[in-house]
Amino acid sequence: MNRRDFVAAVGASAATTLTWGQARAQTLPKARNVVLVHGLFADGSCWSEVIPRLQAVGLHVTAVQNPLTTLDESVAAAERVLALVDGPTVLVGHSFSGMIVTEAGIDPKVTALVYVAARAPDADEDFAALAKRFPTPPATAGIVWNGDYGQLSEEAFLRDFAGDLPPEKARILYAVQEPFSRTLLAGRTKHAAWHSKPSFYAVSTEDRTINPDLERFMAKRMGARTIEVNASHLSLISHPDVIANLILEAGGYTS
Repeated sequence: MNRRDFVAAVGASAATTLTWGQARAQTLPKARNVVLVHGLFADGSCWSEVIPRLQAVGLHVTAVQNPLTTLDESVAAAERVLALVDGPTVLVGHSFSGMIVTEAGIDPKVTALVYVAARAPDADEDFAALAKRFPTPPATAGIVWNGDYGQLSEEAFLRDFAGDLPPEKARILYAVQEPFSRTLLAGRTKHAAWHSKPSFYAVSTEDRTINPDLERFMAKRMGARTIEVNASHLSLISHPDVIANLILEAGGYTS
């Protein structure tokens, strides 16, 4: 696809999406719950800095433990958590779990989606093919495979995943890294909730795990309310106030 066709495709997709301006005009409902989903190279503890900031305003917060096996099983884990909450809910995904948010976000309880340096595919889109339109981020070369399961090497984790964190803190996160299945990467979403739900996106400008320009492309395509954070892939840990405030905005707590 040449650049002109690529830009045209973005425009066509954005035209069918509920934009940030439209969401404001409709007034976002005040959320009662926030469901957080982690991506590759992590577990639910990666939200530990954001959770207390959300709980402080009275929100019910749950971090999904993503099995990182197949996309269907990962979506099912999020859906089980959504089934247990009552009332308006903000669904938040970091990194790979943007795939999960995009799929599970069609749940009627979900009133807004938040993507934190996350994948944001369209329905049945080949995300690997989309990503190839942008320079490959350095972290990709740091994946170490053991059979069908992969994880980042310690060097790549500290440099390319958690580059703006103190090394001692990054090593703790490295220690709880959950290996992911190769099968997970082959999954495609059947739905794209961002076409009908208000969407918010935090771009990490210093990201070495997902190309920042790819993040900007996806955010623009979905018509998301977008902020840029001078952070590594782990802005949720290095800039928790910023990420928590974006989630609160999606939940109707700030203007």
